[in-house]
Amino acid sequence: MPTYVYKFIDSGETIEVQQAFSDDPLTEIAHPVDGVLKPVKKVFTPVGVSFKGGGFYKTDSGSSSKSSSSSATPSATPAAPAAPAAPSAPSAD
Repeated sequence: MPTYVYKFIDSGETIEVQQAFSDDPLTEIAHPVDGVLKPVKKVFTPVGVSFKGGGFYKTDSGSSSKSSSSSATPSATPAAPAAPAAPSAPSAD
């Protein structure tokens, strides 16, 4: 059963109540300290969400495009050292 949060209107205190989905929202709850029925209203809280697995991060979706652009940049850098290496090879023969 889901747990709902209710707030006492007069004091601002909150209480958690387990209710079925089919139950109507409560308008009064017995206060846990003195047992007196007091008016309440339902509090809506944000839901915690956990994403598991791949593909949920910004870096996951763009990994294929980033790898192709980064591979073009390093290939230009090794081309410069390859030119001096070529003259060294014929002198070794």
